[in-house]
Amino acid sequence: MKRLTSLPSLFALLLFILVSLHLPPSWAASDSVYDTFLRCLTNRTRPSDHISDIVYSQANSAYADILEAYSRNRRFTLSSTRKPLVIVTPTRESHVQAAVLCSKDLGVHLKIRSGGHDYEGVSYVSEDAFFILDMFNLRSIDVDIQEETAWVQAGATLGELYYRISEKSKVHGFPASVCQTVGVGGHLSGGGYGNMLRKHGLSVDNIVDARMVDVQGRILDRKGMGEDLFWAIIGGGGASFGVILAYQIKLVPVPEKVTVFRVEKTLDENATDLVYKWQFVAPSTDHGLFMRLILQPGASKTQAGQQTITASVVTLFLGNLDQLLAITDKEFPELGLKKENCTEMSWIESVLWWIGFDNGTIPSPETLLGRDYPTTFFKRKSDYVQTPISKANLDLLWKKMIELGKVGLAFNPYGGRMSQIPASATPFPHRAGNLFKIQYYINWREEDPEAGKKYLAQISRLHSYMTPFVSKNPRSAFLNYRDLDIGTTTNGKNSYEEGRVYGVSYFNDNFERLVKVKTAVDPTNFFRNEQSIPPLPK
Repeated sequence: MKRLTSLPSLFALLLFILVSLHLPPSWAASDSVYDTFLRCLTNRTRPSDHISDIVYSQANSAYADILEAYSRNRRFTLSSTRKPLVIVTPTRESHVQAAVLCSKDLGVHLKIRSGGHDYEGVSYVSEDAFFILDMFNLRSIDVDIQEETAWVQAGATLGELYYRISEKSKVHGFPASVCQTVGVGGHLSGGGYGNMLRKHGLSVDNIVDARMVDVQGRILDRKGMGEDLFWAIIGGGGASFGVILAYQIKLVPVPEKVTVFRVEKTLDENATDLVYKWQFVAPSTDHGLFMRLILQPGASKTQAGQQTITASVVTLFLGNLDQLLAITDKEFPELGLKKENCTEMSWIESVLWWIGFDNGTIPSPETLLGRDYPTTFFKRKSDYVQTPISKANLDLLWKKMIELGKVGLAFNPYGGRMSQIPASATPFPHRAGNLFKIQYYINWREEDPEAGKKYLAQISRLHSYMTPFVSKNPRSAFLNYRDLDIGTTTNGKNSYEEGRVYGVSYFNDNFERLVKVKTAVDPTNFFRNEQSIPPLPK
């Protein structure tokens, strides 16, 4: 055992005690923590790795840029927000192993970040002293078209994955988020969905293997970790169980041409009829048809001084235009879809269309390699709807949304493949029985704390208003739309009871199995966050 890693020295022992007791920020920012951690990492890696090049203390001139590069929610980048003592940006799997073991040796909380699209900042904010293990340098992608699989490291973005697939094939894709800058590690480990979920299921339904570092610093693949742990990290949140290094995914077939369209209607254009009918058609129609419904309050374009609701149907159809119109004309005439509303394009072009590029202005697929993403203040919540909302209640919902003023809703239809996969197949349980998922969203740019409180109150009030219309016992929520309002844990002696509050919402009956896996692989709860899976109490 190396002298430093066993901590026999008086200094190292004192450091361990101070860190464990939540040392004050002024002391935490000192170079002594960085120096001790760096020595440990150096002892556990090769001299040629130049480990100091990938470890940033608060005194480093690049520290702020590294921290903010993948901190997407400005609610958690304020000057008053506690910052990590050190940021580690591994370039090799062995660096991840060393970071885990050295954090354990020092008794410092380690948080893992793979992309930063973290609604509540739990990958880069903490109330106690902590390090960040930022995976953005581990971003290799190896696509094997012959086997129809790909190995994707956790720090790659979905845009990079989509681009690398398109380089090899025009008739393959992968069912994941429509936002190209989302990191693979967090997205896949939390469930992951996109506009092909009705045809091909969730991202986690298409994972065949994984590589991870466990609490003992071992690198494990599916065979090495066993089926229980593999099950847990494909939907249960990888950061509760270890550090995900990479996933092997199964590619899915896509047509040479797909069809997209966007149709908008306001209340005076019979938006209520459209929304009501959408609830019946969108979850039951052709499995290749995904129609997201976005509801947003705003000023009427036709009635001066009046507020209205705009209902936008944004669609991907895995087929051609004529096939699509045959479906919508028969099943959804309220949509009023015309040929001129639709555009046929390749699947990779549809990825670009969905992130906001208009028809005729779609750029080269290389655009998907960009990582820049506008940061703003925001809050998200989620719900699941199992019974259609009546027209009368939709009218009341419009009034409430207009009264609140800014909160929008996104309805994402289920059905299709989602209804065919058992709830216990992965930790993600929200499948058969759910018509659609709601995402509540609100964004703002004002830095005034009082404005933030106002907007947070708006989204909470709308979420509360929707209680009669959504799932119950439990009121379910989506892990990747993380929401600390549901509950948090201090990871103390009551962590199981605290964890069960949010755990049952995210995982329903799968929560207890996740707890058993956690207890078996990480009984001391080294891998933890404010909404992690707790181990059973000793």
